[in-house]
Amino acid sequence: MVELKTDTSLDAMYAAGQIVGQALTAVRDAADVGVSLLELDEVAHGVLRAAGAGSPFLGYRPSFAPTPFPAVLCVSVNDAIVHGIPTGYRLRDGDLVSADFGAELNGWVGDSAISFIVGEPRPADVRMIETAERALAAAIEAAVVGNRIGDIAHAIGTICRAGGYGIPEGFGGHGIGRRMHEDPGVPNEGRPGRGFPLRHGMAIAIEPMLIAGGRDDYHAAPDGWTLRTNDGSRAAHVEHTVAITNNGPRILTAR
Repeated sequence: MVELKTDTSLDAMYAAGQIVGQALTAVRDAADVGVSLLELDEVAHGVLRAAGAGSPFLGYRPSFAPTPFPAVLCVSVNDAIVHGIPTGYRLRDGDLVSADFGAELNGWVGDSAISFIVGEPRPADVRMIETAERALAAAIEAAVVGNRIGDIAHAIGTICRAGGYGIPEGFGGHGIGRRMHEDPGVPNEGRPGRGFPLRHGMAIAIEPMLIAGGRDDYHAAPDGWTLRTNDGSRAAHVEHTVAITNNGPRILTAR
């Protein structure tokens, strides 16, 4: 069931979303050659503690997961697409990092992700991240009353495919509110004019995921969480929580 939020509820989600934005900015600023993924998780955890907020990630265990997620930050490096568990791995020059983070404040959740490069960037990585961000921007532009979920999916898929990138099959965005994952699903590829109609008060997480090699297939790492590209090529992931309003899309996790 799709829940329509009141304007007051959307304001509460915005407050949670600002914590998410602050944490991701802090993580990106802290990421440097030699910094461990566990240290980045602690940076994000520190932002939560300072804000008096909780984590919808820590302890989360969907049906596919063998164990509860053990951190507040998903951090995926190079060929990892999403759901990377922070470890003692220390960042190296040229690493492509995708950081996904959520915060829960006063019963409402925000969720967002960024991709960035540590040290000297590879031009191909820069292009992929720029394409992911353009796809996200186009999807947000399509997130207006009167459109449908398929219009958002089509906006993402068109830009990603035109760039020659793969799109992980079966993964995309989702509704969000009091829980991190709510209805409706928001695919990263689809047909315009199809799917659930967008109405004032809907809140969705839009999250393009790109695979550099152009293939859509992936596999789960031995930890049961991290999804990696089958061909070993790099991946990028960006995301915002967005409200559908009569005045146009409202980015609730704006940084």
